[in-house]
Amino acid sequence: MVATLTVSHRAVGAEVRRGPYEIELDGRPAGTVELNQTFETNLDPGRHTLQVRNGRNSSATKTFEIGNDEVAAFRCTGKRFLPLFLASFVIPGLALVLVRD
Repeated sequence: MVATLTVSHRAVGAEVRRGPYEIELDGRPAGTVELNQTFETNLDPGRHTLQVRNGRNSSATKTFEIGNDEVAAFRCTGKRFLPLFLASFVIPGLALVLVRD
């Protein structure tokens, strides 16, 4: 039994935080995703956690369920509304956005 996780690093327009994002799956490093690229990996069906990081900056941790032969697709970006962008310098967990598609 296998499921698939995809993480796309997409931005429309200019993005300040452009570097590769490190992907943490279930609290362990799983790989990286570059701007305008997609990371893909197989995983066991069930409950998982996902987070992306760029140095000290990170997204919130997302928990998701995935079944056999399903695809869990996420997209991430460093683009934020100005007040959240400024707050992310004090609270690094606000710096990146991770959304399930």
